[in-house]
Amino acid sequence: MTEESAERGPLQVDDRAVLWSASTADRAGRPLLVLLHGYGSHEGDLFGLAPYLPLEPVLASLRAPIAMGPGNAWFPLHDSPSGFTSTPADITAATDALLTWIDDLEVAPSSVGLLGFSQGGAMALELLRARPGDFAYAAVLAGFVADLPNGNDAALAEVAPPVFWGRGTADAVIARDRIDRTQAWLPTHSTLTERIYEGLGHSVSEAELGDLTRFLREQYA
Repeated sequence: MTEESAERGPLQVDDRAVLWSASTADRAGRPLLVLLHGYGSHEGDLFGLAPYLPLEPVLASLRAPIAMGPGNAWFPLHDSPSGFTSTPADITAATDALLTWIDDLEVAPSSVGLLGFSQGGAMALELLRARPGDFAYAAVLAGFVADLPNGNDAALAEVAPPVFWGRGTADAVIARDRIDRTQAWLPTHSTLTERIYEGLGHSVSEAELGDLTRFLREQYA
């Protein structure tokens, strides 16, 4: 753990900042789709996709616990000669904070799916790795798998949950080694739906949104 992390103490997801698509009374017995925004963003970002997403799941858009620039982050990035890096301890702390929030839900969902953009996509995959079999699926937009060992990966490979991974060929934010690592890791640890969008940068296109929507609807068919 870095000195900065130690000073912050244990990370916590602020339940007061969560944007819900349904009231507490309307959540009982329904599946949950957790939205995880990217680095320096906020809970309102992915919640803007709500009109395009399936009606079956309740949406919960979370705010990452670390203040970062104009928004928040799930884990800090550290500059290095090879580019921005992150520590395993920081990623584990963020994963633990998310699992605690899910475990403490007032209304238990019938299932939990995950949708994350960029760093939020990395967190979605870390949740799959932390508890193989606990999550129905993950949708990862412009995201990546973190470079850290996980003793649960063999169990995750057995479960092979559905994962949507969409990325653009012009994404200058996610380093090539992270893309290569993810491209090698996902087919052996998930039932993968991979989509690559020519000329798309670090964003979500209309074509990707359509593919994402189809993937999500298949999960509730």
